[in-house]
Amino acid sequence: MSNTEQTLSIIKPDAVERNLVEEIKNIFIKNGLKIKESKKIHITKDEASEFYKVHQSKPFYNDLCSYLSSGPIVVMILEGENAVLANRKLMGATNPKDAEADTIRNLFGISIDKNSVHGSDSKNNAKQEIEFFFKI
Repeated sequence: MSNTEQTLSIIKPDAVERNLVEEIKNIFIKNGLKIKESKKIHITKDEASEFYKVHQSKPFYNDLCSYLSSGPIVVMILEGENAVLANRKLMGATNPKDAEADTIRNLFGISIDKNSVHGSDSKNNAKQEIEFFFKI
């Protein structure tokens, strides 16, 4: 039985600014994930606050929202076998210093804050995050 699912991926402002969008997209494609939809947008701080409301009580919340809204981002719906887990593996650890070799964050992340990509952490969150950006 196939376990095809969808997940949300965001190429964050630091990676967009450094023209890494196509390179990051190619990593997903080479590893069996299809890009079902993709769009470049610039969200407001209020939209970022709504998107990251799950982290509202954490000390990094305001910085995270400011950062995500600081420049253009590319939001994508990725689809494939166990897409949520596959995307998480390709991204690597949140802190690029801890990320395994050849993961996106290891290759392109600047810091724990500017780590180039976001990916849904569960099927449920993937559904909510996709709806947030694509209003499905």
